[in-house]
Amino acid sequence: MTFHGTEVRQKALTLLRDGTKNAEVARRLNVPAGTIGYWLHVDRVKRGECPGAHQSVCPRCDGMLNTRAYAYLLGLYLGDGHIIQNRAMRSPSLSVFCADSWPGLIDECEQAMLSVFPKNSVCRVRRKGCREVKMYSKHLWCLFPQHGPGKKHERRIALEPWQQEIVDAHPWEFIRGLIHSDGSRITNWTEKIIGGRRKRYEYTRYFFSNVSADILSLFTDTLDRVGVEWKSANQSRAVQNISIARNASVALMDLHVGPKY
Repeated sequence: MTFHGTEVRQKALTLLRDGTKNAEVARRLNVPAGTIGYWLHVDRVKRGECPGAHQSVCPRCDGMLNTRAYAYLLGLYLGDGHIIQNRAMRSPSLSVFCADSWPGLIDECEQAMLSVFPKNSVCRVRRKGCREVKMYSKHLWCLFPQHGPGKKHERRIALEPWQQEIVDAHPWEFIRGLIHSDGSRITNWTEKIIGGRRKRYEYTRYFFSNVSADILSLFTDTLDRVGVEWKSANQSRAVQNISIARNASVALMDLHVGPKY
């Protein structure tokens, strides 16, 4: 009997969770189709996705939601996340794409998912230049009612009252999630004549860029609540940019958000 190590099994599960058919996984990894089917079955039982398996718990409906982590994850989802229902899997999946340049952000994203869904597992799928941080749950529709057909900027995005209460309670976590997904912290510079001499002057500013007017409004409304001044700095007809450059506001952002890492 051939023994297949943990690494091969994990590769198989990653492909299966991503929607690849059993036969294709078996062909790619040179593993019998029956073995692939068994691994998939065991994995689905562990996730509570098989008939007769233990009933999974909804973090929100069962009153177990970590609201601080959820506010951050909601920001990530609205920026770089999406939910899909693959026909090969019984449960939908939530994916957030994080650039390889920011390994700390990838860790934070994974930890937020685990904090919101403590009974689920999270995997990292290697993509070109980034990691797809991914998890499966039957309760994603309940936690993220903003999901719908088409792109986010092509449909209305509004928070449910219970979501708005969470954002009001944890505004900085929501802002951090949005900045970590579609935002940046940069250092600009200019030159000034001081005492007859030309000197270089540097200043920090934050940007948030998005195509959806609704998501931009959620961001700026939350900034208003925490006392951060902002202005529009549009540079493209498609993408709209929000700039935060005033010293006091940048100091607040540095205190609660900070640079990506």
